[in-house]
Amino acid sequence: MRIVLKQFHDIAPQVPNRKHAVPDGEAGLTLIEMMIVLVIIAIVAGLVAANVMGRPDEAKAVATKSNIATIKTALTMYRIDNGDYPSTEQGLKALNEKTTTPPLPQTFPQGGYLSSPAEDGWGKPYEYTNQGGSYTIRSLGKDGKVGGEGVDADIDGKG
Repeated sequence: MRIVLKQFHDIAPQVPNRKHAVPDGEAGLTLIEMMIVLVIIAIVAGLVAANVMGRPDEAKAVATKSNIATIKTALTMYRIDNGDYPSTEQGLKALNEKTTTPPLPQTFPQGGYLSSPAEDGWGKPYEYTNQGGSYTIRSLGKDGKVGGEGVDADIDGKG
């Protein structure tokens, strides 16, 4: 008795190595099809950019509101540590560096309560007033004047 072991390629039918012919119109994307796709992408990108780029002042107003919330948190921490908010004379600068204007803070963390001076979205300092147990933080908006509408409107934070 004789046992013969065969490999798969020994018993598989031999298929001639032939390439499938692809008609010329179906060989791939044509230059015109690529141009159409690029034009569509450019139109969509232009619409998105116009909606985003046309609103820098609205974005600054939103950033200012967010900054006021951060300042309010820092003021709360200052009050917890020192018993009261900084005075109007000390201002928000008391959150960045230890003040020398009375009343002096009892404790002051290394690095302060804020990492940088408090400025609104337009790079202007906030107005801060301490009303004895409460405070008001205000940005005068884009125009820097009291009142206004839209992006020129004042943005307040009270605590």
